[in-house]
Amino acid sequence: MIPLVAWRNIWRHKIRSLVVISAIAIGLWAGVFMMAFSWGMYKQYLTETVETHLSHIQIHNPDFNDDREAKYILRQSTKIYEFIDTLQEVKAVTRRTISSGMVSSPTTASGVTINGIFPKDEDEVTQLAHTVMEGKYLDSIGRNPVLIGSKLAKKLKVKLKNKIILTFQDTAGEIVAGAFRIAGIYKSKNTTLEEMNVYIRSNDLNRLLATDNAIHEIAILLNDDKNLDLVRDKLKNKFKEADIKTWKELAPELNLIINSFNVYMYIFVGIILLALTFGIVNTMLMAVLERVREIGMLMAIGMSRFRIFFMIMLETIYLALVGGPIGLLIGYFTIEWTGNAGIDMSMFSEGLSSYGFSTMVYPELDSGYYLPITLMTIITAILSAIYPAIRALRLKPSEAIRKI
Repeated sequence: MIPLVAWRNIWRHKIRSLVVISAIAIGLWAGVFMMAFSWGMYKQYLTETVETHLSHIQIHNPDFNDDREAKYILRQSTKIYEFIDTLQEVKAVTRRTISSGMVSSPTTASGVTINGIFPKDEDEVTQLAHTVMEGKYLDSIGRNPVLIGSKLAKKLKVKLKNKIILTFQDTAGEIVAGAFRIAGIYKSKNTTLEEMNVYIRSNDLNRLLATDNAIHEIAILLNDDKNLDLVRDKLKNKFKEADIKTWKELAPELNLIINSFNVYMYIFVGIILLALTFGIVNTMLMAVLERVREIGMLMAIGMSRFRIFFMIMLETIYLALVGGPIGLLIGYFTIEWTGNAGIDMSMFSEGLSSYGFSTMVYPELDSGYYLPITLMTIITAILSAIYPAIRALRLKPSEAIRKI
């Protein structure tokens, strides 16, 4: 009987109830969609960074990551490379010769990381060839070709086929320099990486370093990120002297994004629900004050205070149970639609690319988030109803009946 009465009570003032239901629905829709939008941005950023820059696993000389000097060559690089090539979990693997130095043009100079690569292997791991917007990739025949980013090209004021000078230290600590001709200009979604990295062939860099096919880094791309720990452990057991790190260890800030996403998103939804709480409290308080005589009459004929309390609580929960699913349902369809079509953020391309974010965002949200959000909404409704219900319980039947 009480549930039926509570349900009828919320429709005695349809407009007011519909306003509250709409507020709950819109608030939850906004919260769910912003969660999906944020995760879509960060997921693309993580994927882009891992698959085109860090790779899933990197292997170095134990001293290389501290100083990144050319003398810290990876020992047994050939054996490591051949072993990795036999692992079924590995999608692609590449080797790199790396040196930190300067790139200079007739007008200016800039500090860069010089990556000596095996062009075919590098493209399989990072899709580098697909980012070339002008000229050709490094697999073209020619003497000392170099691939530079478009932002670096603008900074140096150079264009295709111009010469630039790369200056760096060899393995003995001596300064060496070489002239390279720009074979191609690539465009990355991360303008910072685009400005800080140039690519040449590994054998050209080794010739200037006066080394015999020295390798400083082996980068591994896996078929599935779930095999990350498995492959790392296999490599560590086989090559104990090498420094083997996953992308989570190389870029802990990226791993922090994943681990803290749940907390941040629940806080975000909690703030929205907190704002809705004030509206629900105000609505239910008005409903109680408008029905003072009615509540007093119910008390006078013997309805217990517990049942009155329960009735008011049910009215609030009904509002949440109607508005909540509507908001979540609209949010789900919005996420599905925008997740397939994408959201074009090209008007903010310059700012987004400076932080490594894509201009196309595909919102995505795991279905496991919907149940906790629903529970949070119900809890919010219950908490919102406590104060109006207490106000109702404080009424004295004799006074409430005479209330005008």
